[in-house]
Amino acid sequence: MGKIDHSSAGALHAVNKNGQVGRILAYLIAGHHAGLPNWTYEPHGGGALSDRLSTIENLYAALEGKPPEELLAKQLPTSIPCGSGFRDNYEAVHLWVRMLYSCLVDADFLDTESFMAPEKTKERHQEWTLDKLKPLFDKHIDQLQQVANATPVNTNRKAILEECKNKASLAPGVFSLTVPTGGGKTLSSMAFALEHAIKYKKKRVIIAIPYTSIIEQTAAIFRKIFGSDAVLEHHSNLDPDRETQSARLSSENWDAPIIVTTNVQLFESLFAARSSSCRKLHNLVNSVIILDEAQTLPTGFLQPILSSLKVLTEYFKASLLLCTATQPILTERIGSDDNILNGFKAGSVREIISNPNTLFEIFQRVKVYGPKSREKLQWEEVKDQLCQHPQVLCIVNTRKDCSELHQLMPEGTVHLSALMCPEHRSEVIAAVKEQLMTNQPIRVISTQLLEAGVDIDFPVVYRAFSGLDSIAQAAGRCNREGLLDYGHVTVFNPPTPSPKGIMLKAEQAAQEVFNSNPKLAASLMPGAFQCYFRAYFNSLNNFDEQSIMDLLAGTDAREFKLQFRTAAQRFKLINNAHQHGVIVKYQSQHHDSTQLIKQLRDAGPSRYLMRRLQRFSVNVYQNDLQEMQRNGVVENIEGLWVQTAETLYNKVFGLDVKAGVNLYW
Repeated sequence: MGKIDHSSAGALHAVNKNGQVGRILAYLIAGHHAGLPNWTYEPHGGGALSDRLSTIENLYAALEGKPPEELLAKQLPTSIPCGSGFRDNYEAVHLWVRMLYSCLVDADFLDTESFMAPEKTKERHQEWTLDKLKPLFDKHIDQLQQVANATPVNTNRKAILEECKNKASLAPGVFSLTVPTGGGKTLSSMAFALEHAIKYKKKRVIIAIPYTSIIEQTAAIFRKIFGSDAVLEHHSNLDPDRETQSARLSSENWDAPIIVTTNVQLFESLFAARSSSCRKLHNLVNSVIILDEAQTLPTGFLQPILSSLKVLTEYFKASLLLCTATQPILTERIGSDDNILNGFKAGSVREIISNPNTLFEIFQRVKVYGPKSREKLQWEEVKDQLCQHPQVLCIVNTRKDCSELHQLMPEGTVHLSALMCPEHRSEVIAAVKEQLMTNQPIRVISTQLLEAGVDIDFPVVYRAFSGLDSIAQAAGRCNREGLLDYGHVTVFNPPTPSPKGIMLKAEQAAQEVFNSNPKLAASLMPGAFQCYFRAYFNSLNNFDEQSIMDLLAGTDAREFKLQFRTAAQRFKLINNAHQHGVIVKYQSQHHDSTQLIKQLRDAGPSRYLMRRLQRFSVNVYQNDLQEMQRNGVVENIEGLWVQTAETLYNKVFGLDVKAGVNLYW
């Protein structure tokens, strides 16, 4: 007899024994190694569960092996444990199956590990719990407040934190924290999360952040408070030298009390099919999830994201906190015509701050000056204005704009864009902060990467016209500590248009608010963002561009007919299909990528080496990569594109996709 397909046999037995509801177990059994399958066949979607259930020969062959009768006799419970109405909530079914799958595969991994590598199991022992961590947090806050100057900013930061602690006793569910930039929402949101979690016996706090630059900053704050063992920092750009063995193990299933991660890690896991990606999901149950910079949730995936968040809070005992200075509209039905976003139920999102408008007036630390007309400024004109200020930040919309403006600026002007590898950017940002703290002249031209969450404080900021939320984030880099009466933020129309798509629609929505009510727009008050997001969302074409909800939450979901594999393939928040990473040669104070490239060449890739190299990688588009190949400035080593010519990477601009081998020789 040939090899028996035990997983298909087990899946078929589950359906025969339990009827239609047995399909739940069938997904788990059939996918416990290969990943959750599709119900029906689709190209590139792997084997379909419906096909595997039709091959009864597998079951006959398996039964000939005389499995224990007590196992064959077991049946599923007759009631579904997630509460009344669950079965009729099509949106909830796929996540319930994933949660069960997560429990199965994590238990399988851990059981195998305890047998094969018991030393690893010992290292997983987690001593820290949230109730043990809270005194450390309270001590840190007391120390901060004792040394803080009695400025209006610090006084109101303390008031925000106290209100967060007071509102933490509210029943679990969905909350919003609308706090102006510089209001201390990182610590205030943690104060809420800890108090709320301890009161309602929740197991962990998960902070999801859109940008790795903010993650590194946030994780460093929490490690300082709680210690490295209690804080798991999980993202692709993490320096592996900062990652302990315990953290590496915790990142596999998020078994840690405090997790700082990316939106990509969180949401792609919620729609994943692979066992390694799904095994963390059951640890979202009974947690507090903080979504920082909630306005950055990608609109093309907003419907499936909101659907999963609603299910987590309604059925899996999670509490959700939406944090931002620029709250988007995420309740009721949003949008126009056929493009409707079904948000949270009306009244279900509770604002923690009693009077956000008053708070924003108190924290008003900048004056925003919009363009006086639709006339575009040329880069030479922008340069002339920037040169009038010894300390100034200018944020533009594209890498190309950043390079063109920077080339017009005086020597010593700093350039920041995603053409610089993460190690390079981190080093430059640290140097900029040092120059600002010591009151040295410093001018910076940057793309949006410096915009959200980076703790930096300029007296003057210029912002190329963009979405109102981006303008507000740029304003958050101005007079952040309130050391001036007012910082100055100038919004200008750049000579080049915004790229087509959502960036252009965001700019047009902001223009609409500035044109209809310039005073409101320039105030950056909560009411301005209500107007802006209403206009912006009404202009969008689709809140579910990949039809994820059709695959997972259509009427077939009631019969447990779900396309798990296809949904996972489509749910990619960052579309890297047409982008490629290029590993560059860069030497920082602590690391030299040329040594890492030599290791790659000599010994091939390893998990540790790949994590190290991520800090020296720059993403480029397909046509740029092809041009670099033609110019002979990159080579392929073990499937990775690596810089060969010294001319390719510049210590000011980063990667130069137009570089030739002899360009500077």
